[in-house]
Amino acid sequence: MMDKLSLALLVIGGLNWGLVGIFEFDLVAWLFGGAATLLSRVVYVLVALSAIWCITLFFRDRETAVSTGR
Repeated sequence: MMDKLSLALLVIGGLNWGLVGIFEFDLVAWLFGGAATLLSRVVYVLVALSAIWCITLFFRDRETAVSTGR
């Protein structure tokens, strides 16, 4: 469950960075009233925490993950 949630947040973050890079448009900041607002910062922090969580995917044993249903 945590893996899927983290990956979903990383997709949101990646799409947002793509919009910033291509169109100079920050969707998260636009939705929540600016990059410095509390809600925008919460989203940015959640994306960062998700990235840290997903680092563990590199070090997990694939056989263990498959056999446990993860």
